[in-house]
Amino acid sequence: MRTRLALAVTAAVAFVALGVCGAAFVVVREALYHQLDLTLTQSATLVRQGGQGEKPGNVAGECRFLAAPACAQIVPKDPGRDPAKGYLLPVDPATRKVAAGARAGYYTDIYFAGYPMRMLTTRFSDGQALQVALRADTVERGITDASHLLLLTGAAGVLLAAGLGYWVSRTGLAPVSRLTATAERIAATRDARHRIELPPPGREDEITRLAHSFNTMLGELEESVSAQRRLVADASHELRTPLTALRTNAELLARAERLTPEQRARASGALGRQLREVTGLVNDLIELARDEEPQPLVEQVRLAALLEHGVAAARTHWPAVPFALRVAEDLRTAGEEAGGTVPGVPARLSRLLANLLDNAAKFSPAGLPVEVELTAPGGRPELTVRDHGPGIADEDLPYVFDRFYRANASRALPGSGLGLAMARQIARAHGAELTAERAPGGGALFRLAFGPGPGPGGGGGFGGR
Repeated sequence: MRTRLALAVTAAVAFVALGVCGAAFVVVREALYHQLDLTLTQSATLVRQGGQGEKPGNVAGECRFLAAPACAQIVPKDPGRDPAKGYLLPVDPATRKVAAGARAGYYTDIYFAGYPMRMLTTRFSDGQALQVALRADTVERGITDASHLLLLTGAAGVLLAAGLGYWVSRTGLAPVSRLTATAERIAATRDARHRIELPPPGREDEITRLAHSFNTMLGELEESVSAQRRLVADASHELRTPLTALRTNAELLARAERLTPEQRARASGALGRQLREVTGLVNDLIELARDEEPQPLVEQVRLAALLEHGVAAARTHWPAVPFALRVAEDLRTAGEEAGGTVPGVPARLSRLLANLLDNAAKFSPAGLPVEVELTAPGGRPELTVRDHGPGIADEDLPYVFDRFYRANASRALPGSGLGLAMARQIARAHGAELTAERAPGGGALFRLAFGPGPGPGGGGGFGGR
């Protein structure tokens, strides 16, 4: 690309330079000949003024010298009246026509006495023509010198154009070269931390904007790679403990003949629990790997019915925890137009709700309820889940939705630290926002706010994905 740009710039500048030199040559040549023609016209006027009544023949014939006046001769229209000794300058039928008045005067380039000359043939009087000639070698020498000078100027212009083309290609494509080098370095090192050096502010152009966009893309790539590495590292860390316990219990059961029935039962039960834990963790990782919901499964979901079903399932799973459910009366029977439904995947929304309820039940003290409420402030469906547990510490609040993050107070409780991360991902895939805050009077409060209505312009996140 740099070579093509340099050649294009060189060709453009060279074309202009050669065109200017060619035009200058034509102008100089025409100016010199015009000056010589003016001199011939003045000489013809002088001869005409002082030679009235002259007979046909030579009037002046010393023009072979540079300082001599112009050669001049009078030619009649009738060849029978030509002088016996002939003419110095060539006479042709066109000259006879000028003498007869059948043709206008004209200029001719001739050779006389070995020198190039310029000759003017014009009307002298009735039936006669006047021919005047001057040496033109000085004019031709001037034209030759001008052509040599302009040729050198054109060659210098071409060389200058080549230098300018090379400079323009290097300067103009420098950001592209840096972009290419950065891309090659990233491909070789697989390190997305490299960036393209940008010019100072105020010098924005298309290539600079391209470099800025490439740096933005590299930042997103670096963040994605870092997130993948953190996910792999966290998953490896979380899987290490249950896999070690699985292997230990499997080895114990492999020597079952040495164990008592009670020991075999405990090992078998522990093995089953650990298998379920690993299976749940793997399933959670698979769910988190999905960035959006499958479009064919999207439908209008009744939030009130979904919430009642989810709370009923949570009561079965957590029999020791009371769940208090309140649904705004206008949402129990509201249809799609009134905000009672949202576009989404029912199974995924059920998973989001189950994660929130399980998290609240896990931290709720015995006998204290988990409060679940569905309202529609301003026409936007909003779900809140509140527990009366220890709440969320200020230092933990920014990280509660991070993958594998577990506060100090929850490390002894079951779970992998993926439930809330998965809940937020599902919420954002449905065009909703999930937030966490400290509840007034203690406990944690999770708020799930959907958009103002279904469809591309409302709460659904599927229309524009």
